Amino acid sequence: MELKAVRLEIPEGVNLILGQSHFIKTVEDIYEAIVNTNPAAKFGVAFNEASGACLTRVEGNDEALKDLAAYNAGQVAAGHTFVVVLRNGFPINVLGRIKDVPEVVNIFCATANPVEVIVAETEQGRGVLGVIDGSSPKGVEGPEGVEWRHSFLRKIGYKR
Repeated sequence: MELKAVRLEIPEGVNLILGQSHFIKTVEDIYEAIVNTNPAAKFGVAFNEASGACLTRVEGNDEALKDLAAYNAGQVAAGHTFVVVLRNGFPINVLGRIKDVPEVVNIFCATANPVEVIVAETEQGRGVLGVIDGSSPKGVEGPEGVEWRHSFLRKIGYKR
């Protein structure tokens, strides 16, 4: 077995969701979950099949984001994984609906941070062991950090 750290591409202003699923219709069901939750979102979805033709299936409403989702899914290259790349919305807006998709088994991360996917590769194929999402903590927040967090969440409309 060989372990690899695969860095995903996440341009400025784009969020990424990496997950695991179990059926070919995942790509269409995630598409519907996103457009029915946030019609203004621009996105691409890519799903790596684990049997049959073993293709990366791609859907979305933005060609560049579809290409980016397919690229990132190809970098992971693990069967039954999917990648969503999203602009004009945050994962928090669609994550609940994606989790409700019957085929979805697991969400590894939902982020705009730099991401490395830890992949194990065997003779059979590849599997995701986990992710490194962003950077390590540099300390514990104090009063100024609490004030900043409260202000930020209100500024972007998530708290009153």
